[in-house]
Amino acid sequence: MDRVKSSMQQVPNPIPKALIRRTGGANSFELEKENFERGQAVSINKAINTQEVAVKEKHARTCILGTHHEKGAHTFWAAVNRLPLSSNAVLCWKFCHVFHKLLRDGHPNVIKDSMRNKADLSDMSRMWGHLSEGYGKLCSIYLKLLITKMEFHVKNPRFPGNLQMSNRQLDEAGENDVNNFFQLTVEMLDYLECELNLFLGVFSSLDMSRSVSVTAAGQCRLAPLIQVILDSSHLYDYTVKLLFKLHSCLPADTLQGHRDRFQEQFKKLKSLFYRSSNLQYFKRLIQIPQLPENPPNFLRASALSEHISPVVVIPAESSSPETEHMVDLVTEDLVDTDIPVQPAAVVEPRFDDLFGTSAATDPFNFNSQNGMRKDDKDRLIEQLTLEIQALREELESFRLESGRLRQALRGRVDELEAELAEQSHLRMQALGEGEFLRAELDDLRRVKEDTEKEQRSLTEIERKAVANEQRYVKLKEKYTELVQSHADLLRKNAEVTRQMTVARAVEDEMDSVRREMQEKVKAAKEAAERREQEQVEQLQELQRELISSRAALDTLKSTMASSQQSSEELSSQLSTVESEKVELAESLSKKEEELAGLGEELERVQSSLSSERESGVKTAEALQNQLNEKESREQALESQLVAARWSALQGTVEEAERIVQDSLAQLDDPAHISCTSSADYLASRCQASLDCMDRLHSARDGYLADNTGVSELVRAVTHLAHLVGDTIVQGSATSHMVPVEQADALSDSVKACGAEALSLLGQMKEQESLATADGAMLRAALDGILATAEKLRPRGLELQQGELGDLVEQEMAATSAAVESAAARIEDMLNKSRAVDTGVKMEVNERILASCTDLMQAIKVLVLSSKDLQRDIVESGRGAASMKDFYVKNSRWTEGLISASKAVGWGATVMVDAADLVVQGKGKYEELMVCSHEIAASTAQLVAASKVKADKDNANLGRLKLASKGVTQATAGVVASTKSGKSQIEEKDTMDFSSMTLTQIKRQEMDSQVSVLELETKLQKERERLGELRKKHYELAGVAEGWGEEDEGTG
Repeated sequence: MDRVKSSMQQVPNPIPKALIRRTGGANSFELEKENFERGQAVSINKAINTQEVAVKEKHARTCILGTHHEKGAHTFWAAVNRLPLSSNAVLCWKFCHVFHKLLRDGHPNVIKDSMRNKADLSDMSRMWGHLSEGYGKLCSIYLKLLITKMEFHVKNPRFPGNLQMSNRQLDEAGENDVNNFFQLTVEMLDYLECELNLFLGVFSSLDMSRSVSVTAAGQCRLAPLIQVILDSSHLYDYTVKLLFKLHSCLPADTLQGHRDRFQEQFKKLKSLFYRSSNLQYFKRLIQIPQLPENPPNFLRASALSEHISPVVVIPAESSSPETEHMVDLVTEDLVDTDIPVQPAAVVEPRFDDLFGTSAATDPFNFNSQNGMRKDDKDRLIEQLTLEIQALREELESFRLESGRLRQALRGRVDELEAELAEQSHLRMQALGEGEFLRAELDDLRRVKEDTEKEQRSLTEIERKAVANEQRYVKLKEKYTELVQSHADLLRKNAEVTRQMTVARAVEDEMDSVRREMQEKVKAAKEAAERREQEQVEQLQELQRELISSRAALDTLKSTMASSQQSSEELSSQLSTVESEKVELAESLSKKEEELAGLGEELERVQSSLSSERESGVKTAEALQNQLNEKESREQALESQLVAARWSALQGTVEEAERIVQDSLAQLDDPAHISCTSSADYLASRCQASLDCMDRLHSARDGYLADNTGVSELVRAVTHLAHLVGDTIVQGSATSHMVPVEQADALSDSVKACGAEALSLLGQMKEQESLATADGAMLRAALDGILATAEKLRPRGLELQQGELGDLVEQEMAATSAAVESAAARIEDMLNKSRAVDTGVKMEVNERILASCTDLMQAIKVLVLSSKDLQRDIVESGRGAASMKDFYVKNSRWTEGLISASKAVGWGATVMVDAADLVVQGKGKYEELMVCSHEIAASTAQLVAASKVKADKDNANLGRLKLASKGVTQATAGVVASTKSGKSQIEEKDTMDFSSMTLTQIKRQEMDSQVSVLELETKLQKERERLGELRKKHYELAGVAEGWGEEDEGTG
């Protein structure tokens, strides 16, 4: 026992450490949570960054393990919400990649936790969707895919994130219901469609003519496609199986749409798998399956046995230091490292020391007992084993060294390919700039032709302006009349509302009186019941006393009978009995008198109770009569109020009919023929009328449910009448500006709209047909007018209403940015010229660049003044509408601003390029002067477009004119400094003819004359070419702005 006890004392006990660790449980838990969150944040920031390289697998794996550790994605989203995903496309792209991995391989609660951010992801997708190229478009497609994936797994929780299911689980997902299988197939086809869109988007954004898969940028775009390939293979397999199952239950014609859609997706998926398998990047990461040559034949049930499920194989990678480190971290999380681990070689001797056993004394060690030892073969085997182990270690070192060399060579190849890609990009950029210059030349031609057309149509516009002024006066008078009628209707509505308020007050008073009378009747009934109960109790008490007296009398009678029977035996006591008899008789008479008095009291109480009951009944009848009179008066008032409401509604409908009839009468008025309007304004009126139709129907339903809501119906009818009348007038005015055929169709549509409006109002006048009044025909007529107005809108207004207003601000901001960039470039060129050039060259360059800098500053002041003036114009002209609505309503003026802003920004950029070439000695001074004149023309266009709608007394208009003069002076300064510098440079090359003979001078004179004639001929041809360019420019600009359509409408 002592030996065992000493051995137990020598064994290390890990319990104290565990107890110490548990005592600080709260602090250690918080510390562990803080370390976990810090580690997750570091891994997320390393995985999701702005570097255009693929996401490292170790960082993504850490994020996945984190979701399993916390059983959710709260930490991930807390870190991601702090990232500027909306401002950097590469950052958003890498976030989508990591999020896709978490949805596939993370904890199942990741999908549930991520649904809270679905709205933010949708907004981000729409925001990136405005970009038409680069990572922005890819981010929009990827976000839509991730939203579709989350919605699919929420609707179908049986499917795990990695989509790996057996055939039995797939059957259980449909619950043996063909409707569920049908819907599940549709959702899978939608899911696969999103996967294919991302596949195609990535491939279309890459230049497949070169090895993009080995560059860092190409791998950044291709890396997420591994997740897409894994999802697509499962979706294809499940879709095939579900379609076979549906064909076994439903007719083939019903599933024709499914088959067509599947065959289209099959072709795309097969092509994309084939293209992906040929990329070098995917060959070492994933083994992509190949689909069959033809899609499965779902009409033949036996074809299901021929279907082979595609299997994507990811090769197992050798363990790297990163993965070993990750395994160590996971092992530390799973194993308590506070318990020391003893090696076997140490544990066994300690056990022998404790219990005294060894190999020599072990009775079961038969080898030592028989004298057997290791022979030479065993030693040779051990020696060879050690040599093999050494060779393996040396081979492993050689393998690692070759791997490092291979990585270095691969990195060098990537750098060379990146340089080659950069050179290709520069070449493509140069080609693009050439195309841009040619396009600008075409624009100049169109501008010239448009200017000529504008000059020809200027007189015609002035003549129309006078007629429009007259029409405006007439329309203003008519508008005054309509406003007056609307005010009368509002007054009537106020009177009806006041009457309704009085009726409600009377109704409330009647309710209070009715409640008071009911309380009084209830109190009277309760008092009568209490009195009746007390009287009944007194009567019961008297009856009990009478019964007791009668019982005593019976007792006395029986006693007397017994005494008479025993009179013979009690003769001696006869006298005593006689006296007692007399006393009893006296007491009996007294009791009878008391009983008679109690009976009289009972009769008196009953009579008073009956009288009180009769008075209570009379009081209740009087109160009930008063209550009936109140209810009859209330019903009379209610009927009067309903009649007043209906009369107000009828008056409103009749007034609305007069408004529509008056608008229809204007169509035949000769004075209305000269009125014109735009298709944009007509479309806005139609849309407002359609919106008011919805309001009218809701108000009508509310009135039918509760006739107290007549005020809302009156307002809706009045508003609809005004809007429909305005639509009729504006539609007729618009028909005067379009060709004959379209004008006739528009006039017929307007008249039909008026007739349908009158029909609807006629139905609403009758109380029987109010509930069945249908505005479908009126809505159809308004839709037809709206469609015609959309067709008549100029082709230059293809932008959406919200985008046109935003485009003005964007173009002005882009112009300011271009001017700032040009000024910075000029300053940089000036510094470089001072460092390189000397003498006359440096003086000329400084003078030219200084004048260019002054011109940029003047343009900057002009742009700022134009912005201020435009803001004043919008604020003074938009009224109650928004700024975007004002830009849409004045779309011609808005497009003029956009065109002028583009021209100013482009001119500043071109002038800086020309100045750069002149400073370097590679350009021509004439190009710089032409660019200066072009900038002056562009700024003049911007000034004209800005002040066309401005007030003459506007302070910002004066500042704009001063800024325009400053631009003109700065332009003249650039031209002057350029000419001066040119002449100063040319003076250095003074012609010296002193050493030439007469023959040589004559030869040079003839050559000069030939050069003069050639230059004059070339000058004449260039002038003709410039004229044709400007003519074509004006023609194309007119087509883009819709001038041809306006001329046709005017004619």
